[in-house]
Amino acid sequence: MTDAPMIPRRPPEQVMKLSRMGSFHQSRLSFMRQLLRRMARENWRFEKRAFEIDDQGVGHAVYTMHAPERSYSLVAFAHDLPPEARSDRVIATAWDATFALFDGLPEPADIDRLRANVPVQETGRVSGSELTLSRANRSVRLWDHVVDSLAAGVQPDLSRVGEVGYLMRTTAVYGSGKFGAADREAIAHRPECHAPFQVEMLTVYLIRTFVMDLVEHMARARAPQKAVALAPDIRRRFGIGNSTGLGMAPFLVTHPALLHAWIATREEALSRVRSALHASPAQIASFRACALRARLHSHSWHSAHPVQARKLDALRADMDRLVTHLKRFDFTGPQPWDALTLWAEDQLSEEGQEMLVSLMLEPHADLVDPLADNMAVNEARTWRIDGTMTTTALRTILEDVYAWALALDWGAQANTARVWYVSENKLEPRLGERFEEPLEPFEQPLCPGRDAARLYADLTEDEPLAAFLLRHPEHRHMARRAQIAARLPYAEIRDNTIDAQMMPIDMLRMKLSFFGASEFDPRSDRWVRITMFQHAPFPDELATDRADDWALPPLPEAAE
Repeated sequence: MTDAPMIPRRPPEQVMKLSRMGSFHQSRLSFMRQLLRRMARENWRFEKRAFEIDDQGVGHAVYTMHAPERSYSLVAFAHDLPPEARSDRVIATAWDATFALFDGLPEPADIDRLRANVPVQETGRVSGSELTLSRANRSVRLWDHVVDSLAAGVQPDLSRVGEVGYLMRTTAVYGSGKFGAADREAIAHRPECHAPFQVEMLTVYLIRTFVMDLVEHMARARAPQKAVALAPDIRRRFGIGNSTGLGMAPFLVTHPALLHAWIATREEALSRVRSALHASPAQIASFRACALRARLHSHSWHSAHPVQARKLDALRADMDRLVTHLKRFDFTGPQPWDALTLWAEDQLSEEGQEMLVSLMLEPHADLVDPLADNMAVNEARTWRIDGTMTTTALRTILEDVYAWALALDWGAQANTARVWYVSENKLEPRLGERFEEPLEPFEQPLCPGRDAARLYADLTEDEPLAAFLLRHPEHRHMARRAQIAARLPYAEIRDNTIDAQMMPIDMLRMKLSFFGASEFDPRSDRWVRITMFQHAPFPDELATDRADDWALPPLPEAAE
């Protein structure tokens, strides 16, 4: 690495603020990137085992990826959905396509069983042979244009493709035991499933391949003699869209050890890069190209949401400023990546600073990629409360980790304006207004800051924690969180999750960035549309150099 002093990780007080977490971008550590790197490195083999879709777009298909030791099969069901039945809401009961990821190679009896259950999603049941359950709807305006264009023998209009970026968007990708699917514990020991959310990312990757085949099939069905296939470079411009709502936000609070693992790994990667004494010519060239591609990406990314629109304006200005700065930046000085980081903290917005973090990781695969093994944890090992700890020691932890919370006035309505609860109909997380709705009896423990302050106020004697919790069992969850956060500094969001001005989409954005999503487009403060695997290679292209160089759009040849 280097003989220079290591640049420490950024402190959690800086990193774990919601505004910064809501400015994260995909990086080399994102789970989509990890999946495709593994598939290319291990020479996974793709097979289309079935494509029994009629001219109306109804039927099923089976797409299989053969890993070195086992196979995974996407079983897809295509439906002829009336426009009035199409909805992205969780209460929807019909979709344009539904999917399950089967563990192995499905037999005809498996297909029949899944045909009876997968299209109805929550009202059906899958088995331990299934790893995920998913559904998707067409982006009708782009779907019809692409079918019409291909059927006429021409390629779709690139500006219209760029406006949307996907032909279908998933409204859920369920895994980890939901609706009877296999628990994560059943597959976590497999090397290809060790990293978080790998089967979910594989599901989306295969859905994308199926969707591209389906749209070409529909064009051929309309004009068998005239229809053409999508040009490869245009095909790669399509990702898979996703609509994500509040259901994802509490995950960051309920999985503190996992949250720490993700953030600590990213911060360690940044620390390693900043600590490097020199930058090689190859690294400099790669980084400069990435900066140009990030600028291109910022100018093609649009959102009508006022908060995201302002952030995008800042990001575009930041990327212009970065590209200009790089023309005169001296990479021959000591620890040039650290110098760039310090410049960004003074010159760029949080959105731009976090984009720079991702860009600086790109040329450093040797320093960054091995860290991906640290992003999965056995959370059960962190869950036991140490009852022998004294309440005085616990107070010290609270004063350190939750100083920001102890300084807040929790009697002010603005600081306790929101209530996290679970809906009765769909058992989905929801966010309500404390002083406008009778929701308090149903409140979920998703505000560690307030609960830390309540715990701190009750710690009036020096005694073993076990004795205190016998009298105050209502504080067990917070005592556990505090002990976890004392060991794992990035385990806790250092912000108020029930504040009147809190933006839940910041939590969604942070998690989705680790998935590898792009084109964040909030539709309110509570749900967001994204694009996944845009520009990624298809299964038959994994052996090329595109396998890990796709997360940013390619430059026009004249700009390279």
